[in-house]
Amino acid sequence: MPDIKVTPLGAGQDVGRSCILVSIGGKNIMLDCGMHMGYNDDRRFPDFSYITQNGRLTEFLDCVIISHFHLDHCGALPYMSEMVGYDGPIYMTHPTKAICPILLEDFRKITVDKKGETNFFTSQMIKDCMKKVVPLNLHQTVQVKLVGDYNMTPDRHLGAAWIDKCRPDLLISESTYATTIRDSKRCRERDFLKKVHETVERGGKVLIPVFALGRAQELCILLETFWERMNLKAPIYFSTGLTEKANHYYKLFITWTNQKIRKTFVQRNMFEFKHIKAFDRSYADNPGPMVVFATPGMLHAGQSLLIFKKWAGNEKNMVIMPGYCVQGTVGHKILNGQKKLEMEGRATLDVKLQVEYMSFSAHADAKGIMQLIRMAEPRNMLLVHGEAKKMEFLKDKIEQEFSISCYMPANGETTSIVTNPSVPVDISLNLLKREMALGGPLPDAKRPRTMHGTLIMKDNSLRLVSPEQALKELGLSEHQLRFTCRVQLHDPHSDNDTLGRIYTHLKSVLKTYSIQHVPDGTVIVESIVIKVTSSAEEPNLKVILLSWSYQDEELGSFLSTLLKKGLPS
Repeated sequence: MPDIKVTPLGAGQDVGRSCILVSIGGKNIMLDCGMHMGYNDDRRFPDFSYITQNGRLTEFLDCVIISHFHLDHCGALPYMSEMVGYDGPIYMTHPTKAICPILLEDFRKITVDKKGETNFFTSQMIKDCMKKVVPLNLHQTVQVKLVGDYNMTPDRHLGAAWIDKCRPDLLISESTYATTIRDSKRCRERDFLKKVHETVERGGKVLIPVFALGRAQELCILLETFWERMNLKAPIYFSTGLTEKANHYYKLFITWTNQKIRKTFVQRNMFEFKHIKAFDRSYADNPGPMVVFATPGMLHAGQSLLIFKKWAGNEKNMVIMPGYCVQGTVGHKILNGQKKLEMEGRATLDVKLQVEYMSFSAHADAKGIMQLIRMAEPRNMLLVHGEAKKMEFLKDKIEQEFSISCYMPANGETTSIVTNPSVPVDISLNLLKREMALGGPLPDAKRPRTMHGTLIMKDNSLRLVSPEQALKELGLSEHQLRFTCRVQLHDPHSDNDTLGRIYTHLKSVLKTYSIQHVPDGTVIVESIVIKVTSSAEEPNLKVILLSWSYQDEELGSFLSTLLKKGLPS
C-alpha cells in the first residue's frame, strides 16, 4: 500500500523556520518555508540539503503551500525560490499574498540595509518570488493537511480555527504550547489592561513588542476601547510604518474577519484608532508615561529593540511580551530572567524595567490541539513547531487519549505512515450514459477503467459529473475579469491627437512591448486597452480610460501611474 512520508526541514522539535516536506502519491509538497529569528547565519533558513546537495528544487518539488504570512512560516520563500532555485507554484490565500511581500521587504531592510548582512535575498527577488504565487479564495477547498499555526479561541478581529470531521490519514499540527493550558481570554485581557494602567499611572512607559499584523490589531482594539472607557490621556503609539498598509489590508479583506468586525464595519472601521497615533523615534526620549507598540515581536532587531535599550534601565517602565519568543532572541532571554544582556560591540545592558509575559499568541494551547484532533478524527498524528520535551509530553497524551500513533520527527528525520487510499466516488447517471454511448465496455468491478469528468466535493462526499452538469449545479459560468482605471489630464489637442501622443510616448518608454494604434480610436498594449474622451464641461480636460486583464495587472498599474504624470510637451 502507498504511504505518506514526512520530513521536517525546519520546525522539527524546534520553533521557527517552519518547513515540512510531505511525499504522497508520487508528489512532493513543501508545507511552509519560514525563517528562524534566533539565528543570524545560514541556520536561519531551512536545511534544503536534505532534498538536494546541489541543483534546483524545481525538479524535486511539485508545489509549495504557505499557511500564513508570519515570517517563521514564509520568511525563507525568496531564498528558496530565487537563490536555491524553484519555479513551481506557491499556494497561499489572498491576504497572505498581499501582506507577505511587505513583511519580507521590511525584514530585508532591517537585515541588509541596517545590519549590513550578506547572503540575503534582494527586493527584486521578493518580487520575482511573488510572481510564482497562486492565491486561493475564501472557502475554496484544497486537499491539504493542516500545518500552520492556529488558535481554537476567537479573537476580537478573527474567528476561531475549525475543521470538518474529515478523518485524514495524517494530521500535522503545530505544538508551540504543547504543555500549556491558558486561562480564559477575558482574564488575560483584564490582567493586561491592569498592568498597562498601573504603569502609566505611576509615570512609567510600556513597551509592547509585536509583529505588524495579527496580535498588534488585537491588542490595539483592546487598548483603544479601554482608553475610551476610562478617558485616559497617556499617549499610545504604534511604531511601524506598516500600520497604514496593515489597516488598508484589513479593510480590503474585511470578509476574512469575524462577524462582529464585519457588522461594526458598516458604521465605522474598527481599525481606524482615535487614541493610537503614529510613533516617531524621537518620542522615546519624551518625559512622562506612554504606551508603544513596536516591531518586531521578539526583540531581536528593529524599532522594538532600540526602544527597549532606551527604557530598560528604569524600573518604572515595563515591557509586556504578548507572544512566543524563540531561543537566541532578546525576548527569550529577558523572559528567562536574564538581567544583564550582552549587546552588539560587547556592550552590557542592565535590565531594570519590569518584564511581563501575557500570552496573546495566535498558537493553540494543549487544550486547543486536543480539540482539533476530536474535530478531525485523524488516523495518525504528527507534531511539529514545538520544543522536544513539551512535544514528548503531548505525544504521550494524544496516544493515550485517542489510541492513535503520534510522531514528532526531528529536522532531517523521515516518518513513514502506511495508508489505505480507497476513496468512494459516486458517478452521475448522465456521465455513465455518455461513456456507454462512446462504445466502451460495460462497467466491471474486476476490470477498472478510466472515466473523465468533474469531481465535486460536497458534505464530505465526492461525485464525478460532466463539466456541463457541474457548471449548472454550482451556478458557474465562464467569464473574464478586467480592471479599469480613469486618468484625467489637461491637453488642448483633439481626442485623436491626444491618443496619438499617448501612443508615441508609450512607444518610447515600453520598447520591448507590442503597442498598436488601432483605427477604432484605441491604443492596445498587450491586453491593455486605452481610450481618450473629452470632458463635456471642460473640453481641454481629457479622460483616459485604461482597461486590462488580471494577467497584466502589474503593467496596467504601471501605465496608469505613468499617464498620471502627464505627457511630454
